[in-house]
Amino acid sequence: MKFGLFYEHQIARPWGEGDEHRLFKDALDQVELADRLGFDHVWEVEHHFLEEYSHSSAPEVFLAAASQRTSRIRLGHGIVLLPGAYNHTARVVERINTLDLLSDGRVDFGTGESSSNAELDGFGVDRDTKRDQWLDHIEAATRMMVEEPFAGWDGPWLQMPPRNVVPKPFQRPHPPLWVACTQRETIRLAASKGIGALSFGFVEPGEAEEWVGEYYDIIRSDACVPAGFSVNANIACALPFMCHEDEEEAIDRGLDGAHFFGYSLGHFYGFGNHQPGVTDIHEQFLANRTLFGFDREAAAQVGVGLRARMTKEVDGIDEGIASLRGAIGTPDQIRDLLLDYEAAGVDQVIFISQAGHNRHEHICESIELFAREVMPEFAERDLAHVAAKETGLADSVSAALARRDPPRTADPEYRIPPPVGTS
Repeated sequence: MKFGLFYEHQIARPWGEGDEHRLFKDALDQVELADRLGFDHVWEVEHHFLEEYSHSSAPEVFLAAASQRTSRIRLGHGIVLLPGAYNHTARVVERINTLDLLSDGRVDFGTGESSSNAELDGFGVDRDTKRDQWLDHIEAATRMMVEEPFAGWDGPWLQMPPRNVVPKPFQRPHPPLWVACTQRETIRLAASKGIGALSFGFVEPGEAEEWVGEYYDIIRSDACVPAGFSVNANIACALPFMCHEDEEEAIDRGLDGAHFFGYSLGHFYGFGNHQPGVTDIHEQFLANRTLFGFDREAAAQVGVGLRARMTKEVDGIDEGIASLRGAIGTPDQIRDLLLDYEAAGVDQVIFISQAGHNRHEHICESIELFAREVMPEFAERDLAHVAAKETGLADSVSAALARRDPPRTADPEYRIPPPVGTS
């Protein structure tokens, strides 16, 4: 199993002068540390207008900076928003390809749609058609990466004449494709398109095992018709994370941030009534957290294994609270929990530490302790896991790629005409 770090660039109120500047600089320091310690991925979101919850509106800029301070960690867009009102598909491809060149081929290309009213209405994206837009744009994007020149596109949501979209990516045929998944339906869609599934909903190992089984069944079936020109068969799950030798200290350092992460997510995607620039989400969180299932006392009980919490085997712990403790605990507790995810067939666990008012120095100490005490044994087993999976899926992947249309050739007679009135 592989491990990644996940960034929303959260900055809970109250805000002070220089806080955003320090937020981004600290995150780069954390990514550089993770690279040095052997973490596999850093994942960066794209969100707009979601103050406090996510100030990551230009992930391509942050990941470009990270590419120059690291040498091996993979740089994951988790995710780029593809509906055209957010980003024109050609501009997305140009940015992804450029980052892939700058990083010597370390980019993972995750995409999605978003579902917050703040973003959809802010950019004029229609909620009812956003999935169809994504499907149209991801097919076009992969062709832009491999066709030279791009033969053009005449889809329901994108029309574009032939153009040579440059530069081309370092990785061939293109960086691995992923899609954000919060529902089982999207897990199925990911598998049918031969795309890695980024599960950003907190799921316990038993549920993850069901998702993994169904995902790989579809990858092996005739229902898999890849959106790209390679298949990225992987499932990743996200968990709140804070590691310390003392369980109570891990809770004190990480639990409130994890709960604010969940609360602020619910605020923008569920129950929130938001006034831009005015609403204080963190203040509301402190006042209402228990009402919305983020009871600190219940989640902060010590001496209970994280595996038991996630599998709801402990009497008196609410089902919603159990998963929100996540991987917050001692190295032994976290190892025990991760063994269940490994057994479930999860390919990567993505840790969320940069949340709420979690402190930079605590995040760094947590990353270092985990890398020293827990990560090596999983990394060692991952080599055999990846090799066995590639061998086992080789025939299915070849068959899936044979089902998709090959790259096209542009009309040899096509020309870009000169501007009107020129000679």
